[in-house]
Amino acid sequence: MINVKLNSPRAGRWIAQSSGPEGFKSFSPAPLPPNPPLNFDSQLQDLEERANRALGRLEGISFVLPDPDFFLDSYVRKEAVLSSQIEGTQSSLSDLLLFENKETSGVPVADTREVSNYVSAMNHGLERLKAGFPMSLRLIREIHALLLKDVRGGEKEPGEFRSSQNWIGGARPGKAVFVPPPQHEVVSAMGALEKFLHNDPVQTPTLIKAGLAHAQFETIHPFLDGNGRVGRLLITFILCAEGVLSQPLLYLSLFFKEHRTEYYDALQRIRTEGDWEGWLKFYLSGVESTSNQACETAKKLFGIFEQHRALIHERLGRASSSALRLQDLLKKEIVLSISSAAAKLNLSFPAATKAFINLQKIGIVREFTGKQRNRLFVYDMYLKVLSEGT
Repeated sequence: MINVKLNSPRAGRWIAQSSGPEGFKSFSPAPLPPNPPLNFDSQLQDLEERANRALGRLEGISFVLPDPDFFLDSYVRKEAVLSSQIEGTQSSLSDLLLFENKETSGVPVADTREVSNYVSAMNHGLERLKAGFPMSLRLIREIHALLLKDVRGGEKEPGEFRSSQNWIGGARPGKAVFVPPPQHEVVSAMGALEKFLHNDPVQTPTLIKAGLAHAQFETIHPFLDGNGRVGRLLITFILCAEGVLSQPLLYLSLFFKEHRTEYYDALQRIRTEGDWEGWLKFYLSGVESTSNQACETAKKLFGIFEQHRALIHERLGRASSSALRLQDLLKKEIVLSISSAAAKLNLSFPAATKAFINLQKIGIVREFTGKQRNRLFVYDMYLKVLSEGT
């Protein structure tokens, strides 16, 4: 069990649940916002300003891309892969794209279905928010139910707050790294979090609110499984719900994955020392880094698409028309079969085949089934850029 030296009432209380060699202490968080209030020293102020500027640049990228939907759909899938990998799945972005393609088989189904569920849960939440549904416990439970539908953890009360004690690390609570509040406190703790989510942004700036809410959610750990994935989604949902982002382009999973130890340590210092400021400094650094990275990825992809468009004109001459239409389709669907492309582009099967072969000859697409029939082609450079970090 963790050796708790400090019992900071600012963050909450450590409460002994049993004694003896198997005894353990659970942590019951205090309601947000922190009390005493956050101390915005010069470093924290600077990080908040930099994170907001980077977030503003990321928001602006959606207005300059020629077709932001292609980037958004692909980026959502990259986030789904990264967030699921943190929880131990082995699925790759290629696996997910193949899984979503109805014409393929042989993909590792169990792990890939978990990632696919993440995409569905994310899209469901975003659609509900766009329709005017508020950030609420009901929405959080809906997202959780979709996340665990027919996958590992599906027997652990999907869509329902836990009715038993859980813990993080170790085979039992007495050996755990951290023990969240007992089950009878979950509903009240989540109710307090929901109330905080509805705070006026003037009272708690949205970017700060999202960071505080994520940490509080992970401390409550309200579900028996899937808490990490739902908690990471919560950040993006809050930013979209309050209009900081018009498109869900900020995902911190890669940053948390690359700084896993620092991430867990920062969360734990909230509980042991009431160090909300230290957590926010880590979180805001992640927002700045991730926003800048997303902007660079978008710019890189836009540059690649323009280079390939010029290459198609230069190398294919009169055959460029169908090839350009196919390239545009591949921006939205990185993996395509000939029959699917033919139907969506209203081309004959031979014409679609020729367009794929032409793009393959100049190095834009790659066939990656190795089959003579039911072949699948991938927009190779596009996939490589999106797969960076996964």
